[in-house]
Amino acid sequence: MGNIRLPGAFKGVLAILLVILNTLWLFPILLVFAIIKLLIPVRAIRKGCTRVLGRIAWLWIGFNNLLADSLHQIHWDVRGAEDLRPDQWYFVTCNHQSWADIPAIQHALNSRIPLLKFFLKQQLIWVPFLGIAWWALDFPFMQRHTREQIARDPSLKGKDIAATRAACEKFRFTPVTVFNFMEGTRFTSAKHTAQRSPYTHLLKPKAGGTAFVLEAMGDTITTMLDVTIVYPDGKHGIWDYACGRINRIIIDIRTLQIPQRFLGMNYQEDDEVRADFQVWVGQLWAEKDQRIDHLLSDSNRL
Repeated sequence: MGNIRLPGAFKGVLAILLVILNTLWLFPILLVFAIIKLLIPVRAIRKGCTRVLGRIAWLWIGFNNLLADSLHQIHWDVRGAEDLRPDQWYFVTCNHQSWADIPAIQHALNSRIPLLKFFLKQQLIWVPFLGIAWWALDFPFMQRHTREQIARDPSLKGKDIAATRAACEKFRFTPVTVFNFMEGTRFTSAKHTAQRSPYTHLLKPKAGGTAFVLEAMGDTITTMLDVTIVYPDGKHGIWDYACGRINRIIIDIRTLQIPQRFLGMNYQEDDEVRADFQVWVGQLWAEKDQRIDHLLSDSNRL
């Protein structure tokens, strides 16, 4: 189908309809195993359900990837994925340009590493359908308290990290990939100007969210995948992706060992560690900014 000339909008509508149909077909199966997992608190049964549910998510992503390959003619330039393993634990971060980043990264990493999982706000568990799916797939729900809230109610101190550690306890038994966009939002020129970002291609990174993950899971996750995504031809919106208007996508992956001093750190209370971690994240972001320059420069010579 990728060789058939079809109007872009037609491809976009067709792609969305097929993704919806794929979701409607798989969701009832996911729901059955989610209910079994909920009602039978036996570790072996829940572990088995987790594996089946992960396989369902893998099928869903795999179909979406096949759909993109069939409908569109995207040149995928994936670098640094050769030594990745599906039986390893990873923390993944990436620059964020559009909602197309997520399906693009899933396309590059599905089957190469464990299923990507995001830390979600606790309120999102009530989102129809998706909340159940996220819970069933062990996406960790978290409730973070600000310093102001803790100052007003000291009993809240430590509760957010304790709750997150409890939510992540199951990850000790099944390899997992925790994903986080450090910028916290999609890059736009307006946001870049408003932030007075010191980087050319990036917004300022938010170190706190990453620190929260490493504080809660530092004894399990020790490897970071620093992913840089580039759209050399400029177009990168999710509608552009659905319509087949994106011709090239570069996904550059650096595998890094997270410094030991940041694993299980007390980011909120230890000022020295917090400052050190922010310097480390800033250096990662400066290197990523330079890498984007090189990737764009190389792609323009092709």
